[in-house]
Amino acid sequence: MTTDITKRHIRSFVLRQGRVTVAQQRAVDTVAPRFGIAYTAQPVALDAAFGRSAPKILEIGFGMGDSTATIAAAHPENDYLCLEVHTPGVGNLYKLIDEMQLGNIRIIQHDAVEVLRDMIADGVLDGVHIFFPDPWHKARHNKRRLIQPPFIAALVKKLKPGGYIHVATDWQDYAEQVLQVLSDEPALQNTATDYAPRPEYRPLTKFEKRGINLGHGVWDLLFKKTA
Repeated sequence: MTTDITKRHIRSFVLRQGRVTVAQQRAVDTVAPRFGIAYTAQPVALDAAFGRSAPKILEIGFGMGDSTATIAAAHPENDYLCLEVHTPGVGNLYKLIDEMQLGNIRIIQHDAVEVLRDMIADGVLDGVHIFFPDPWHKARHNKRRLIQPPFIAALVKKLKPGGYIHVATDWQDYAEQVLQVLSDEPALQNTATDYAPRPEYRPLTKFEKRGINLGHGVWDLLFKKTA
């Protein structure tokens, strides 16, 4: 099996025709020109894109962007490069950027594997957030899961020494797979014994609160690059 993500990859998402509200579309039209970054097959200068030098956190798959906006508002000292393919979520985060006057978020609406391969230089990221990725819970679909050894090997190259990868999932078998994949990557070290306590910067989502109330588990994994 190849470990090179430049080879043709299995997509970890299916584009859905979600309904885009008038407000979301207006935000795309008016906010994206300032806070969006178009996909291009060449590295992006992150300090130039954000207009400053600051820690850079990559978020992969932000959903509707509520947690992303909350984190960015609470940590103005960091810059957040956020990836999502679904237009309703992208539009909603643009709307939140405008409403909350957030200057430390940039959005790329494109496949994360290709963005990582083509747009992110090695050794520039201080952290990566992957919160509740699609679990592809049917066994025959597990191969579509984002967290696979080739992807993590490529992701680690983009991290600075001491940079972190934080994954959260509410599917136990996916958590077990992620723990195995991250543990097997020689450049990463677990910050906990198996699963980590939820870091204070990751807010509880409404969906997560509902699940916890029903007795469902949530697993956080937090690994750091050792060198």
